[in-house]
Amino acid sequence: MTDFERGDVVLVGFVFSDESGVKRRPAVIVSSEAYNKGRGEAIIAAITSNVDRVLLGDHLITDWRGAGLLFPSVTTCILRTVKRGMVVGRLGSMPSSDMAAIEDKLRLALGLS
Repeated sequence: MTDFERGDVVLVGFVFSDESGVKRRPAVIVSSEAYNKGRGEAIIAAITSNVDRVLLGDHLITDWRGAGLLFPSVTTCILRTVKRGMVVGRLGSMPSSDMAAIEDKLRLALGLS
């Protein structure tokens, strides 16, 4: 994938926390266009289908189908920076109301509010 846009829902190879392997998972691009283009990478927030566990900084996605996801999902406050080549493909785009809520949750978790 060559271009990232804030709000894109993408498929990314996530390395397990113990570095024993990699699994493809959905994520949402949360970094700005300037960051993505200037650095050739993107900051992403992981997405999980475990909707029973919503922690501080997480957002239960209201329009998960509109985002291109197959199941009800939660955007987590698990952030990573990924190079272009780590993005396998684009699944969709986060609806604006969900993206605004994600931004609010990230500000809260990062102490930026």
